[in-house]
Amino acid sequence: MGSLVTLDGMTGKPSLVRRLTGRVSELDAADLQQDAARLRCDTVDCLQRGQLATVAGRLRSVVYNPRETVPTVDAELFDGTSSIELVWLGRRRIAGLEPGRRILVRGRVGVHDGRLA
Repeated sequence: MGSLVTLDGMTGKPSLVRRLTGRVSELDAADLQQDAARLRCDTVDCLQRGQLATVAGRLRSVVYNPRETVPTVDAELFDGTSSIELVWLGRRRIAGLEPGRRILVRGRVGVHDGRLA
């Protein structure tokens, strides 16, 4: 996946009963799915290899990999349906890219280490 835009401050508003009785992980997933639907993004669970996609979600992890050939920044993005690995080639750091950040990314779906990326 390629370009990114931060989406902090975006929240959905589930009903009061649901907020009081629902599990935090389920409420978070529903919130992320609402954001993606509002932004008309693709959902990770429906992505296919080779597809040009736009996905919105929350970063679960961000890792710098100093490989021998090309360094990469790898991140796991969760959109409420599933997760996808984001890979930026030739980068050592991307300002503002950190776990917990909500972002919108656009790029071509591929496979990296056996997972969609």
